Amino acid sequence: MGASLPAWAQGGPPFYTNDPGTPGHLNWEINFGYMPFLYSDQSVSHIPDVDINFGVGSRIQLTYESAWLRVKYPDAAAKFGMAQSNPGVKWRFHDGGEDRLSVSVFPQLFLNNPNNAVQRGITPPSQTFLIPLEFSRKLGAIDVDGEIGYQSVYRGPDGWIAGVVVGHDFTSKLEGDVEFSTQGIFHPAIFQPAFDVGGRYAIKPSVIMLFMAGRGLEAANSDHPSFIGYFGVQFLFSSRRRKVH
Repeated sequence: MGASLPAWAQGGPPFYTNDPGTPGHLNWEINFGYMPFLYSDQSVSHIPDVDINFGVGSRIQLTYESAWLRVKYPDAAAKFGMAQSNPGVKWRFHDGGEDRLSVSVFPQLFLNNPNNAVQRGITPPSQTFLIPLEFSRKLGAIDVDGEIGYQSVYRGPDGWIAGVVVGHDFTSKLEGDVEFSTQGIFHPAIFQPAFDVGGRYAIKPSVIMLFMAGRGLEAANSDHPSFIGYFGVQFLFSSRRRKVH
């Protein structure tokens, strides 16, 4: 039997834009990825990024994400440490199936861990509550996913995120996508747009390769990356017991 990609595939890893999809009741989706961010005078890499998702019912997803970071500043040795913890809950409150509009809300926290990562310059001192909306809609052979959200930041300026992913299934195993994403703050008004291309390849139904590469759309500097990427693998499995006949 040929492998097939799961429904709701376009948003989420390897992309920054999330979609309304959830794993399904008592199902797991676990993503391991290498994520490099290269700037004109520094670099930050997730080695790896770990994104764990668990389905509760058909429309709810529990999420936890974090990473082991490598941070390299000019004229200094690389520093290593744990990234912020990112727990969240996604609820798809409007479900139009695969062919019609679906919408979800995905509140998340970005919290510093009880370590010295802030003091060492690995993670920011600010902590964030993000509340975005995601939507998906199929338009013929094209899948469109979008996300827009508000960031309330403790010890930092409030901001926003937005993104859209447009994808197509070229075969039963291969999906290709393009993404435009951006994030910004309100005061002062600053935003950081980025563009990337990527996709997924199903080695088998439960193991999927993830890949993406792109860059910031502004001139590369300490805020706008010259390269962004995601290279990893996704594992899908269920906690439900199989019936014995």
